[in-house]
Amino acid sequence: MAAADPTFLTDPPRFVFFTGKGGVGKTSIACASAVRLARAGKKVLLVSTDPASNVGQVFGLSIGNTITEVPAAAGLCALEIDPEEAAAAYRERIVGPVRGLLPAAEIASITEQLSGSCTTEVASFDEFTSLLTDPDDRVAGFDHVLFDTAPTGHTIRLLQLPGNWTEFLDHGKGDASCLGPLAGLDKQKAMYAGAVEALSDPERTRLVLVARANRVALAEIARTHDELAAIGMTRQHVVINGVLPAPAEDTDPLATAVYQHEQAALAGRGAAIAALPTDLVELKPVNMVGLDALSTLFDTTTTAMTTGTDPGLAAVADAPLADLVDAIEADGHGLVMCMGKGGVGKTTIAAAIAVALACRGHDVHLTTTDPAAHLTETLAGELDHLEVSRIDPHEASETYRNRVLATKGAELDDAGRATLAEDLQSPCTEEVAVFQAFSKVIHESRRKFVVVDTAPTGHTLLLLDATGSYHREIARQMGDGGRFITPLMRLQGPAQTKIVLVTLAETTPVLEAAGLQDDLRRAGIEPWGWVVNNSLAAAAPTAPLLRQRAVAELEQIDTVRDELANRCAVIPLAVSEPVGITALGQLAERHPAPVR
Repeated sequence: MAAADPTFLTDPPRFVFFTGKGGVGKTSIACASAVRLARAGKKVLLVSTDPASNVGQVFGLSIGNTITEVPAAAGLCALEIDPEEAAAAYRERIVGPVRGLLPAAEIASITEQLSGSCTTEVASFDEFTSLLTDPDDRVAGFDHVLFDTAPTGHTIRLLQLPGNWTEFLDHGKGDASCLGPLAGLDKQKAMYAGAVEALSDPERTRLVLVARANRVALAEIARTHDELAAIGMTRQHVVINGVLPAPAEDTDPLATAVYQHEQAALAGRGAAIAALPTDLVELKPVNMVGLDALSTLFDTTTTAMTTGTDPGLAAVADAPLADLVDAIEADGHGLVMCMGKGGVGKTTIAAAIAVALACRGHDVHLTTTDPAAHLTETLAGELDHLEVSRIDPHEASETYRNRVLATKGAELDDAGRATLAEDLQSPCTEEVAVFQAFSKVIHESRRKFVVVDTAPTGHTLLLLDATGSYHREIARQMGDGGRFITPLMRLQGPAQTKIVLVTLAETTPVLEAAGLQDDLRRAGIEPWGWVVNNSLAAAAPTAPLLRQRAVAELEQIDTVRDELANRCAVIPLAVSEPVGITALGQLAERHPAPVR
């Protein structure tokens, strides 16, 4: 291949995995890499395990769960694994053989255990395990298999839990954890062990961490690096996508500020990430759709850009966060939960809403369930009427594990206690433990405003799974005649709870937020409003590159406002991060001053 190949595509092994937050451009990087390898004469299979996969959109094809040729790129095929379909098939493999043999109530209980996010993750891993170990020779003819969205450390840790899963569950030793989805895997343990071994072998697998040049995204890949290195995936590369080229001297202040902040974030990334082989991919003026656009993604010379047009930009700006705050304030108290993928600005929006309410004289409790939260850094100060706290996942987990070992583990033998202790190290234990503190916060919202900065979407859904399980258990114990209010019932009441979905005006974050909205609705929870954060279109830039990017946002903003949201705020991209009480307060003003 040409010398201009990015570092991560130099002598690539057979398997290449791309991982990173939603919206950082994993799909674009994966698709452009697949095209580049195919044009170098390689046979390439591109596999997406993203529930909001838009690989088909990128290539203008209908792909789905079958290996499909990409006609315009000889040697390239694609495959989209649908996690929900995989989970449904996985549940049926476990439940099907015992349907009709067990009571209906027990079948319903088993099905419920296999309805959470852990099952979806394990089922997806089950699907692409066959691609890694290839028992059916499906990928025998391909030189490279590229995965858009790698298995998370969470998924891999599930597969390293106790080897005697079925026996452990059959004897009633397990507790609320991830083991339920693993109950049917004993027959495939050897295949799974081979897959995990392949993932950890640098001769066979390369892991590419994709981020944007901002502090939050870089911190996220640092956590991913540490988590995956701890389970043996040490050979990693970094791609920083969408980096703004140095602007001309006469450009607008927004372009200059964005460039300076990106360079500062890159300079401040941790030593572990800075030491990894790294490629910087310049921001392009157009969305990465189609082979022509994909072919330019790794170019190091910025193409000439035109100013383009910006129809409707003035109207975009007329959707202030203050309108949402007014509606929240009208009820006098209640729970506000900011949800969305990591990197979209949930912490900033939650803090801005809390600061605005406190400045209006209301008592407000601002808290977070996000293990990676940085509320204190965002606020950078104190304010009357505002209480700030953090539900510490580690502390909550320790308390929970100790209590379970002291109760359920008290009558087990040494081997049983050891297995139970290992079970309690599973990732979902943290979610169950955090739920108890979360329930207390929900209760507090009956008399004051409580604003919750939640964890990224996958964690949030696990938290809501725990909430739903608690609701069903209380309902079972109380019976039809009992009077009770569970946390889920409070979340389902629009007068008590306002769910605010936070997104960016980009395809993947909007698709993922729409998927979260669908999941919440299935749980009987109706999202109250949306926030489109950091919008270039609302900021009306004058630099040609940013202006073209702004025009590209309009379709996504219209989709949110016209098709998805009951109410919506659009927040312009600021020339600096809104950190501190004053800057956060400006976000919720009727006509916010530029944050500089």
